[in-house]
Amino acid sequence: MKVIKNYLYNAGYQILNMIIPLITVPYISRVLGAHDVGINEYTNAWVTFFYLMGQMGITLYGNREVAYHRDDLYERSRTFWGVEALQLLTVSLSLIAYLAAVFLFSTTFKYYFLMQGLWIIATGLDVSWYFMGLENFKITVVRNALVKLASVILIFTFIKSTADLGKYILILGGAQVVGNLTLWPYLKGNIVWVKISDWHPFKHFYPSLLLFIPTITTQVYLVLNRLMLGHMDSQAALGNFGQSDKIVKFVLAIVTATGTVMLPHVANKYAKGDIEGVRNSLYSSFEFVSSISIPMMFGLMAISKQFAPWFLGSGFQMAGQIMFLESPVIVLIAWSNVTGTQYLMPVNRVKEFTTSVTIGAVSNVAFNLVLIPFWGANGATLATVGSEFLVTASQLAMIRKTISRRKMFEEVWKYAVSGLVMFIIVNRISNTIQMTIANLALEVAVGIVIYLSGLFILHAKILSQAKNIISKN
Repeated sequence: MKVIKNYLYNAGYQILNMIIPLITVPYISRVLGAHDVGINEYTNAWVTFFYLMGQMGITLYGNREVAYHRDDLYERSRTFWGVEALQLLTVSLSLIAYLAAVFLFSTTFKYYFLMQGLWIIATGLDVSWYFMGLENFKITVVRNALVKLASVILIFTFIKSTADLGKYILILGGAQVVGNLTLWPYLKGNIVWVKISDWHPFKHFYPSLLLFIPTITTQVYLVLNRLMLGHMDSQAALGNFGQSDKIVKFVLAIVTATGTVMLPHVANKYAKGDIEGVRNSLYSSFEFVSSISIPMMFGLMAISKQFAPWFLGSGFQMAGQIMFLESPVIVLIAWSNVTGTQYLMPVNRVKEFTTSVTIGAVSNVAFNLVLIPFWGANGATLATVGSEFLVTASQLAMIRKTISRRKMFEEVWKYAVSGLVMFIIVNRISNTIQMTIANLALEVAVGIVIYLSGLFILHAKILSQAKNIISKN
């Protein structure tokens, strides 16, 4: 099945995207230390706002529009040229604004801020949205995988001490630029030239701006924690928070890979008027992400306090507690990824999606202001969990008239019970034995066996669905 194959490609790419930091994180944590890691997190958080402003909602909009016109080569090509022209213009304006802000207002870390500007340049060159709209994920995975692996080699070759923080930032930003450039040759044969007078880039401005609002508000409460924590607490606390967040996001990437795959798939069904197919896709996707996000949440919670200082180093003692507290976002974001990215967005219910993520952004600011002064990095973590809960809850309320929530959640209790039993046993093992690579592998293996055993005992539907998929392939 095409969707399953695309999921595996995208999941593989997302896993690679997160595995590479996991390979480099223990090294970087020890070489640069919590303070310098915090500087990277802080400066990167600022540049994120600027490249998001330049990108607007083009990634989601372009993905959806290409999916709508997938079967018409000329319209598809005209969409590409128009959207990309708009993206280059808005990103250029964003880069100018960023550089002006750095030179006018930055007195601390100016050198690092300038190097982070590579991320904005990379955004203007990003055409991955086109291939996602075609549901062609193999190209993105293979080409970018090579670039990511090259960045690992560069990090271990050139990053040797705290004096190399600038080199580290250049490697990360440069890899993003090169990775996006390598996708351009694959456009040949996928699009045709359309005369410039037919591009009409500004016709895409308003609809992409509508998608920009939920995009920027979604990122606000993903980035704002870092900005507020870096301002209200130490760079070391931010370093602990940032490294813990990377590990949680690694686990989350495996789950949310379905969102990128399903958006164009559902959008294409919606464009063809297959409403029942849209609903069935949502039910299947929700079942799948629940079955894998819940055990991942419980598994990470079970080992977090022993794993973090062992993996990151002695300067990251508080990271284990942060990781434990943040783990519930794995399930919350997995669910909102289905209801929002895989349903509300492709069926063009953008206003409702925007409302939900705005609730998350506003609540995140409020939670941060209250919690960070009292609990520092732990407070920022609780603010993240609280805001994600409100996003998920609001989206579930919004779809109640078109989607059966009872059908969505009828099997969730089985995953929760199996996951909870797994947590109790694995956590007991983790607290008993010393953390090593072999013992970590043992804990993961025990957790998988216990969880799957629970699903068999409770006769979870996901097992029969998986069996049917395997038999068809």
